[in-house]
Amino acid sequence: MARWIAPRMWEGGECWIIGGGPSMPLQFGVPEDVIQGVYNKELPMSAYSPFLSPIHGKHVIGVNAAFLLGNWIDVVFFGDGGFYFGNKETLDACPKLKVSCNPNMRNKANVFDVKYMDRNGNHPMGMSKVPGYVSWNLNSGAAAINLAYHFGAKKIYLLGFDMQLGPAGNQHWHHHYVKGSFIKKNDPKALPFHRHLPGFTMLANDAKKAEIEIINISPDSAITAFPRVSLKEVIG
Repeated sequence: MARWIAPRMWEGGECWIIGGGPSMPLQFGVPEDVIQGVYNKELPMSAYSPFLSPIHGKHVIGVNAAFLLGNWIDVVFFGDGGFYFGNKETLDACPKLKVSCNPNMRNKANVFDVKYMDRNGNHPMGMSKVPGYVSWNLNSGAAAINLAYHFGAKKIYLLGFDMQLGPAGNQHWHHHYVKGSFIKKNDPKALPFHRHLPGFTMLANDAKKAEIEIINISPDSAITAFPRVSLKEVIG
């Protein structure tokens, strides 16, 4: 199938990307009982939405399960194997733009109303500038930064880009990925962070050349390639 060419719909503007790291709700001051309710699946992920009102109306890409926060998410992006089929009902019902670089979508994207972008094998790490391609960087969050580039964003804010476990030993701000959300701290081989981190260094280099500013709203993030700030420093 033909690769989707992303429109320059945010030309010169800013973009917010919500990843899965546990710092995301903490930056917005979500109460502990709400966080625990979401972790325990007693509350839907959309319970966070009222607390995230400062970015409602912004240009927002939700990586993987982040689209379940609410319909104010503009773009759903996923690159992980099987994500569509594990979330088919809710993704099919989602009215927003859905984009994937998952090879499983190559010949099925039109059927599932998903826009397909290929992974750039000639530039697998960093930021692909070739229309219709993204650099995979071995993780969806990093690839979503490349998508923001294709949309024309010149300033990109990252939320939940921690690349380390949270205080409770949780990998994500939710428990949607039942098998992977909680991993024992004494089992580093089970964690993906060592594979993911190198791509962000390459992204930072390519972003600098493209005059794109990337800001990580996770002061304690293990990603050191971008400036790390708190949400209060950005929105007051």
